Amino acid sequence: MPDAVARRIRAAVRILLCHCRAVSALSIALAAPAVMAQEALPVTEVAPGVYVAMGVHEEASTGNLGAIGNVGFILGGEAVAVIDTGGSALAGQQLRQAVRAVTGLPIRFVVNTHVHPDHIMGNAAFVADAPQFIGHRNLPRAIAARGEHYLRRLREDLGPAADGTQLIPPTRTVDSMAEIDLGGRVLRLTAYPAAHTDTDLSVLDVATSVLWTGDLLFIDRIPVVDGSLRGWLAASSDLRGAEAVHLVPGHGPPTAEGNAAFDAQERYLRTILTEIRALIAQGGSMEQAVETVGASERNRWVLFDAYHPRNVVTAYAEIEWE
Repeated sequence: MPDAVARRIRAAVRILLCHCRAVSALSIALAAPAVMAQEALPVTEVAPGVYVAMGVHEEASTGNLGAIGNVGFILGGEAVAVIDTGGSALAGQQLRQAVRAVTGLPIRFVVNTHVHPDHIMGNAAFVADAPQFIGHRNLPRAIAARGEHYLRRLREDLGPAADGTQLIPPTRTVDSMAEIDLGGRVLRLTAYPAAHTDTDLSVLDVATSVLWTGDLLFIDRIPVVDGSLRGWLAASSDLRGAEAVHLVPGHGPPTAEGNAAFDAQERYLRTILTEIRALIAQGGSMEQAVETVGASERNRWVLFDAYHPRNVVTAYAEIEWE
């Protein structure tokens, strides 16, 4: 091949490669601008040293990066504890930046309140801090069973915005109760029998009586039954007994009106329980339950139609064998 022709071919290849790289970069920027965003999550200090970033009442998407559950952190005299990490590595990075905007203290603990992806998929953002990752005794098993499915679903929902998200299981588990010390500030962790899930953990900041309930409490957004309906009602009673001054639910606004929040959730759960029991006593089927049970609650909850039917199916399967 003549040198001149070879040079022209090489030049053409270089131009084509540069064009492809430029088109690829532009496509990513246009298709998923959220992937490039590295802004800190906005947080609210609900009590001295207790910061909450509220999730949105939406399904996970590129627009919200999976940040649909409440997350946050607590400052001690020597260290920071992060409570849940969001629904993707990018959401976790934004939470980490929020921590760093407030303090330079080491992040020594990351507490996951349960297995659902909007609470654990941001863990990867904190690996470099080498914290203790803490969860319910059942959390390792649950992550092993569900984790790959969660990752596949996240990639479908977020596309490139899911990049970097990894499954990070706990390095420390809680059987019933444990405490961690942030330096003059103690957090009390309580593990529950099957309720919202079978991996539920609450976090009480003893200094301020702020109770992080995880998804054992939903406000405004419809509760999701993924464990035991009866167990959840029992856990709800226990949480009321904690006499917390302030509640941080898994979804919905933090509140000092704990009784009202629990009343609404318990009304929904008891409605399902009572109506399914009555239907089963009459010989009614699961299909009939899905069509009729809990209809009075429809206008009281966000995302009712997305989650209520599966709540009824889960509850029916539990109650029919009482």
